[in-house]
Amino acid sequence: MPEDVVAEIVATVLEVSVGDGQEVVAGDTLVLLESMKMEIPVLAEDPGTIDLVKVATGDVIQAGDVIATYRA
Repeated sequence: MPEDVVAEIVATVLEVSVGDGQEVVAGDTLVLLESMKMEIPVLAEDPGTIDLVKVATGDVIQAGDVIATYRA
């Protein structure tokens, strides 16, 4: 069953490091966010496959927004 990667803060997406169908391992950077002049990497917690990336570079996201879905 797909799991959601959810934003924990309001931020701007600086970089998307993965694509749909890409395999990731724990610790891989999925996206890089910027909030209050700080860069915050969002990391994969478990190995799996990215189903769908729901953000793009430049997007402003809110806390609780889904960044991507993946299957562990």
